[in-house]
Amino acid sequence: MSRTIFITGGARSGKSRFAEQTAHKFGAPLCYLATAQILDDEMGQRILKHQQRRGDAWLTIEEPLQLAETLANHDGTCNAVLIDCLTLWLSNLLMLHEYLGAKTEERILEDVRNLAETLRGMKTPVIIVSNEVGMGIVPENRLARMFRDIAGQANQIISAAASEAWLVASGIPLKLK
Repeated sequence: MSRTIFITGGARSGKSRFAEQTAHKFGAPLCYLATAQILDDEMGQRILKHQQRRGDAWLTIEEPLQLAETLANHDGTCNAVLIDCLTLWLSNLLMLHEYLGAKTEERILEDVRNLAETLRGMKTPVIIVSNEVGMGIVPENRLARMFRDIAGQANQIISAAASEAWLVASGIPLKLK
């Protein structure tokens, strides 16, 4: 049976650190499937800090778009795969498919459902980090509202496919299921 651990929380809540600690329990070798892209200096610095914290025990795979396919292609190559993070992947997909207008959301959720199906077939345990973005104010622009809505739906789809779900708040992991 596949094992998927879904970890969500706010920005700088300790999600990634908790996910890395969880992955280490499976033992080396470990895969880190990174969805971030270096689009500016600040993001480059964030990525560098994450890489330094992880150290050499990890094989890093960078994939901003083809998450399900990349995950399936690496099944069995590591003792666990950590995806960090789902919401950056959604952001990448939103930028790619925004031209579809009203059909953008459904196109992205199709990819999310495909990822959920891939997770169900994995032999390797998968840990997925995501952001809980819908707990604040309603964004003032259409694109930001669309992102918030897609992220909320994606979190529901992936957490439903997961065998475990955690919320990290103020550095404290709380088991949801």
